[in-house]
Amino acid sequence: MSRKKRPALSPEDRDLWARVARTARPLKTDLAHLFDPEPDESEAPQTPPSRRRQPFTGKVVRPVGSGAAPADNLMRPLSEASADAPVVMDKRRFQRMTRGKLQPEARIDLHGMTLAQAHGALNGFILRAQAEGLRLVLVITGKGRQAVDDGPIPRRRGALKHDVPQWLRMAPLSGAVLELREAHARHGGSGAYYVYLRRMR
Repeated sequence: MSRKKRPALSPEDRDLWARVARTARPLKTDLAHLFDPEPDESEAPQTPPSRRRQPFTGKVVRPVGSGAAPADNLMRPLSEASADAPVVMDKRRFQRMTRGKLQPEARIDLHGMTLAQAHGALNGFILRAQAEGLRLVLVITGKGRQAVDDGPIPRRRGALKHDVPQWLRMAPLSGAVLELREAHARHGGSGAYYVYLRRMR
C-alpha cells in the first residue's frame, strides 16, 4: 500500500509556523535540565586542590624524616603501669626486692607455652606457692620475639609479658598477689616479674 505524499506548505503556512515557533516556551518538567546549556568550565566552582581525593594506589606513604620506622604505640605496657602503682608491701622489703637483694623462693618459666597453657600453669603455681606459705616468687615470661610485621595491624611483641600482669590482677590470683613488679636484671630484668604474695588467712 503506497503512502500519499503530503502537499508542500505554502509560503503563508511557513510564515505562520515560524511566528508560532518563536512564541513557544519549554515546559517546566523534571526533564527541563536536559535542555539547559552546558555550564562553561571557566565558571564552574573549582574544588580546592587540598580537598580533592587522590585515587588509592595501594602503596603506603611514610613521612619523610630520619628513615626509621615509627614504633607501634598500641598502648602503654602493663609492666610500666605496674612500676607506677603505689607500693602496698613493706617499704624496706620493697626496696630490697626491686634492687634484686631478695632471693625468690620459687620460680616458674612460661617460655614455650601457649597463652592457654601459660595461664593454667601460672594459676596453679601462684595458688600452690601461697598455700605453702611462700612470699616472693619469680614469674619468667621472656621479653618476646620481634615478629615480622607483614600486615596492616601491628602485632604486640611478647604476648606473655603483656598478659601475665593482667592475669595476676584477675580472679583467682588477685586475692593472692600483694605486689607485682618487673624483676631486677640479676633475676631476668624486663623478661620476668617479682610476685609478692599475701599470707594465707
